[in-house]
Amino acid sequence: MNSQTRQILFLLLAVIGLVSTWYHNLQFMAENGTSLLAFIQALEVNHATQSIARDISVVFLAFALWVPFEARRTGVRHWWAFIVFGATIALAFTFPLFLYFRERRLAQAA
Repeated sequence: MNSQTRQILFLLLAVIGLVSTWYHNLQFMAENGTSLLAFIQALEVNHATQSIARDISVVFLAFALWVPFEARRTGVRHWWAFIVFGATIALAFTFPLFLYFRERRLAQAA
């Protein structure tokens, strides 16, 4: 798979990650308001939601630790924004978006 194909796939995954998470976030906010506490409490409803919440939390921490090093290594600028976006928008959007920018920089360097 060439770099351009990877870039397109990463951007497609970022869009899917944004739309698929924010559809449900907006549904939640319509039903429960914008309370972060209510959102966090909803993550504790059952063992399945607790498992997924812990899973994503650990993945986000690994991502937040990896991004600064990988961004510096590959020349991706504004790496801190990806951590902010991951915490505030969705990791399902932010991680493939970072991979897109990373792949773009690697292709430029080649």
